[in-house]
Amino acid sequence: MAGEVIAVDNGSNDGTAQWLAAEWPAVRVEVSAEPLSFAAAVNRGMARARYSHVCLLNNDMLLEPGFFTALRAAFDKVPGLFCATAQIRFPAGVRREETGKAVMAHDHPDDFPLRCDEPIAGEDLTWVLYGSGGCSLYDAAMLRALGGIDEAYAPAYVEDLDVGYRAWQLGWPTVFVAGAVVEHRHRATTSRYFTEAQLAGILETNYLQFLARAVSDGALFRKLWKEATGRLRRRRDGALRHAARLALAGGQSQRARYPEAQILALTSGDVAVFPGGDRAAAPLVTFAERLETPSAAVLANYGEVVLVRSGKELALRTAMEWTKKKERAGNIQRASGDRVD
Repeated sequence: MAGEVIAVDNGSNDGTAQWLAAEWPAVRVEVSAEPLSFAAAVNRGMARARYSHVCLLNNDMLLEPGFFTALRAAFDKVPGLFCATAQIRFPAGVRREETGKAVMAHDHPDDFPLRCDEPIAGEDLTWVLYGSGGCSLYDAAMLRALGGIDEAYAPAYVEDLDVGYRAWQLGWPTVFVAGAVVEHRHRATTSRYFTEAQLAGILETNYLQFLARAVSDGALFRKLWKEATGRLRRRRDGALRHAARLALAGGQSQRARYPEAQILALTSGDVAVFPGGDRAAAPLVTFAERLETPSAAVLANYGEVVLVRSGKELALRTAMEWTKKKERAGNIQRASGDRVD
């Protein structure tokens, strides 16, 4: 698989560019004398990219074998795919703060609404809200059509949510790829410049900015904004002081071609996808009381098994729609209540 490596030397003072030139001359280096935001640095590197797909990879990610192959294969399996994102692990003894399976869920009103769910054994190509900006492969033409990574999110955080959400608004999905695995040495760079409290404040402020800039459905915006500001108010969080300014400033919101309520239903953590044992067979989309690995007997009979948490009607209808987009889904089994017809 042909490719290239572009390194962005983002304001370092440790001789990174010189070391790369001496030790890895094939690496193309983009140098910024001053530190840039994550988004600005990525856009600088992406401007030099020449291939059909571009992988954004943080400098604190360790790749396991087969990483790029697994991500690239997802684009052959999912029509119109925008982003394939990796499974994120952490060093032994470190709590797994990220997994790559990013969802928006409101289990408790005081919880931050974005989370990473633990992948289920055998799960693969489940739709997710966005790909981690530190270990995801994107369709380069689609990414450029969106204007790249929005540089309004400074110095970091939420820019990957923003670009993934804006892609979904155009009907361009993101999926979780279980076989592409990285180990994340978490915040190896940002922790040198910001305290944990500062990073938490940046995250909260940029999430408010995301709602103001990216969510185009008025009713949905009001609902999510009320939930976010109410949570900050109850927590007496300092990020709340930025809310009025961010709401009034708005941003580059685009008109959604695909219903945003369906985007959030599909990527709420209520849907899980499992490759079946007979790739030529029809897929199955069905309700399940619990999202867990289907039995070997069930998997053997279908090309793919999509489980939807019982009672999540919109998630079921949306999962049916996206499953049908796959070429092999001309004959699809569907659910009725908690049973399969």
